[in-house]
Amino acid sequence: MMKSKTEILSPAGDFEKLRAAVRYGADAVYLAGENFGMRAASANFSEEELADAVSFAHSRGVKIYVTVNILPRTEEYEALEPYILYLAKIGVDAVIVSDIGVFMTVRRLAPQMPIHISTQSSTVSAQACNAWHSLGASRIVLARELTLAEIRNIRANIPPELELEAFVHGAMCIAYSGRCLLSNYFTGRDGNHGKCAQPCRWIYHEATVTEEKRPDDPIRIVEDGGDTFVFSSRDTCMIEHVPELVEAGISSFKIEGRVKSAYYTAVVTNTYRMALDAWEKDPSGYSCDPAWMRELCSVSHREYHTGFYFGSPHEDANTVAQPGYIREKAYLATALTDSDENGRATFRQRNKTVSGAPMELLTPGKIGIPFTGCDMRDAEGNEIDSAPHPLMEFSMRTDVPVRAGDIIRAGGDD
Repeated sequence: MMKSKTEILSPAGDFEKLRAAVRYGADAVYLAGENFGMRAASANFSEEELADAVSFAHSRGVKIYVTVNILPRTEEYEALEPYILYLAKIGVDAVIVSDIGVFMTVRRLAPQMPIHISTQSSTVSAQACNAWHSLGASRIVLARELTLAEIRNIRANIPPELELEAFVHGAMCIAYSGRCLLSNYFTGRDGNHGKCAQPCRWIYHEATVTEEKRPDDPIRIVEDGGDTFVFSSRDTCMIEHVPELVEAGISSFKIEGRVKSAYYTAVVTNTYRMALDAWEKDPSGYSCDPAWMRELCSVSHREYHTGFYFGSPHEDANTVAQPGYIREKAYLATALTDSDENGRATFRQRNKTVSGAPMELLTPGKIGIPFTGCDMRDAEGNEIDSAPHPLMEFSMRTDVPVRAGDIIRAGGDD
């Protein structure tokens, strides 16, 4: 079997998350400018930061894809056109679009710019893929509602140079590939302009559905403790199915989560990197390491599911047993330096870090390594019991090697 050329594509809502994605093994990163992207809730990147992001990533062999996937109104094109020209000028590797007007604007202003068709376009057939390709698209981000069998069929009926990208991890949308009006209805925030309030994640009490001809026979959809979560999808997790994803012909494994933490980006990127590398090294002897799933359970997530990949998720795609997010392990600190000859490294605090408490070190290519830190000192060298202040610098000795950029998280069962 030929070696996979599958890409790990990670989210970056800001520069900290970009650095985490690159350090922990992403081949490419998708992000947005301050306008025209579908995640207004993330910090996103100014034009100057976009140029810095491209330079940072390219110097490390990583590609940058910029989302331009809102559905703009007519008057918004006046601002969109110079933005497209700027993206071409700074050398982004592709733009991700969903609107045919935006697509043709990119083709006219930056004809050499690779264009990826967003999942917002709900592409579910080889015919649609070929139509986009005939217009100049180089990649299709498939709708989340496809099964692996359908993806294999699409792959067999499109040109080999047309790439397929699919979401393998992260939040699902209750609406068809993100086409939802609930946010606009409840809050006036337009989901198709990147401002979704995520009302599908809210808790609805004593919900019922009443059919027009049966007004006296309401159907209760209460699922757990008097509340209902029928809008609230589980998160996709395909870590146990990497071989099937590759063999279906998916070119890029996309991780959802631009508004999640840098810790989330690091852990999820690192885990899929380890899994894909293990498969590439020995496809015939590959097996999913249970430790990979434990890693993914350490980040903020809803209950995991395989989405539509193996058929319709039906009712078991909804969160029932545990509504809301399962909280991630505490992200304690980031290493600023490598360990010195005495095993001491300097860190920047992210959450209160206590000397002698059980901790785990997250370093690229490995699962969390348990350790206990000791001899903690502040920036002036004074001995301290803990680092309680946000972003304070401190040092401590560890019994495991530390490299700059490594992450420390809480250990134990929390």
